[in-house]
Amino acid sequence: MRKHILSVCTLLALVLVLGSCGAQRKTSTGGASTSTGAQGPSASQWRSGLKGKWVLNSVDREDIPAAYTIKNIFDEAPVDCFVGSVWNLPGGNYRGSITFNTSGTLCADGAVRTIVWSVFDDKSGAQHPQFQFKKIYSGEKASNVTSGYRLNLSYSDGQSLVMRMPIPLDNGTGYLVLNFTKAVD
Repeated sequence: MRKHILSVCTLLALVLVLGSCGAQRKTSTGGASTSTGAQGPSASQWRSGLKGKWVLNSVDREDIPAAYTIKNIFDEAPVDCFVGSVWNLPGGNYRGSITFNTSGTLCADGAVRTIVWSVFDDKSGAQHPQFQFKKIYSGEKASNVTSGYRLNLSYSDGQSLVMRMPIPLDNGTGYLVLNFTKAVD
């Protein structure tokens, strides 16, 4: 009996050791390296990694001419109003919020925008998973809101997060690059 239990434990330990020895492939996705397979993280891996509170530290312009003016983003406010905002992305029902922390002419310091967020997974494989959200106003149901926003998920290491917002231009597409850090609770 003792030998049988010892054999089963040895076999289980061997399976665990062999199963954990698989090497992860390192690839490059949009300038950021990932280590979770040939196509980068899956939608479910992104969903897990996005949960929590994130502070938007800066917004950079990529392939957008300096003379090109962006009046507002997310049909909400100028880009500068979002810098310093806290994006609360809890799990469960994926009902989160964006809290503004910048005051200015068009900024509302302390304002909170309720959102419902998710990770869009293009099953055809034509594009990588994208962060998507829609704004929910008081008294609205998320199922009744038909418009929203999508951002390309570029990089995350658990402490920093980069998302790229496509901006249609006359000669192609530019991007606003949103740089986040994990908020300390």
